[in-house]
Formats: sequence, C-alpha cells, structure tokens
Amino acid sequence: MTDSEPLTTLIGDLVASKRHIDRRGLQRSLATVLDSANETLQPVQPLELIVGDEFQGAFSNVASATRASLLIRLELLVREMGTDSRYGLGYGEVTVFDRTRSPASQDGPGWWSARAAIDRAKRLADSPRTSFVRTCFGYWPEESGVPHTDAAAVEAFLICRDATVDQMNERQRQLLLGLMLGRPQAQLAADEGITQGAVSQNLRRSGAFAIEAAHLRLEEM
Repeated sequence: MTDSEPLTTLIGDLVASKRHIDRRGLQRSLATVLDSANETLQPVQPLELIVGDEFQGAFSNVASATRASLLIRLELLVREMGTDSRYGLGYGEVTVFDRTRSPASQDGPGWWSARAAIDRAKRLADSPRTSFVRTCFGYWPEESGVPHTDAAAVEAFLICRDATVDQMNERQRQLLLGLMLGRPQAQLAADEGITQGAVSQNLRRSGAFAIEAAHLRLEEM
C-alpha cells in the first residue's frame, strides 16, 4: 500500500567522513544529533540513517526543513570538532511504499528533487568560487507547483547562509546553535564563560542575528 503527499524532503550526508579517525563514533554522534532534531522539530517522516553516511527525513514545509539542515550541521560542527555535512532539500509529492520499513521505502518528485539538490551541492562545493556551499533546494517544475522564482529565492538564501556559517569560528557557531534553539543570551554567556555583552557582540558581528531573522521571515511565507 502506498501513501502520497506533498512534503519537503531532506537528504543529508557527511563530508569527507572516510577520513575521520573514528567512523564508528562519528556514526553514533550522527544518530544522536538526528534524534535531537527529531525531538525538536517533529518532522512528518523522522530523520534517520539510510545507507553509509547518508540520512533523510521529511517535513510539512520548506521552513522547517531549512531549519533542520542548519541545526544538524551546527550540531555536527560543534560536537565533532569541525565535521561538516551537506544537504539537498526538495519539495513535491512523496510516495511512501511501506511506512513500517526503516528506512522508509519511498519515491516521487519530492524525493528525487532532494536527491538532485544534494548532487548539485556537491558539484558547487567542488568549485573554488562556491566551495562553501553545503545546502541546495530543488523542485520538480511539472509536479511541485512551486514557482521558479520562489525556488530560486530559497536557494539564494541557503547559499548566503552557508557562506556566513563558513566564515564563523567555533564559538560563533556554538552561539548560533544556541540562538536557533531559543536559548537566552544569559545562558549562552554562562555556557561559554563570557559576558552577555560579548555574546551579543559575537552574534551581531558573525551574522548570526541575520541568519535568525532570515529563518523567521521564511517561516512567515
């Protein structure tokens, strides 16, 4: 029996994971991060490992999927001391053939557009001009109902977000993660052993406040 509905699919994988000194430990960390994201964001299809270092899940809207891609990436960068990850997001109909199977057996324009998007992210990262790109957004024009201009705007936002995160240091990424999780600045200051003023200064200078504002604006669409 199949079940089909329009969703925003997220497909992710780890960058250069084969060179990691403890791949088994990295897999455990990834599973923990995905569990945390599932608890925080409550996706329609839970985020889960699929094969090798890949993982996938699905969300009811584009804003939730883009937020998930940022939270997972930041968690891995902080938890695994710089281990990076990349993402393909795709909107459209997704057909699930068996919801009892793990990982879910699925097909459809939403899933395939996410697959095409992560492949595009890999190609862009191979170019010196766009080596910072980690997230792309895709859609199936004939099937998704998403106007081309809307899809281009989402991907433009993701490219700018990736460029900003790429320029951050470890502390700034940690603070951005806390900000996106809704933690108060006083708590972030205590966790980092710095003043609240220093937290605010770091968030402003690093572009973290801009990323937060952009995500909030996307959620209003």
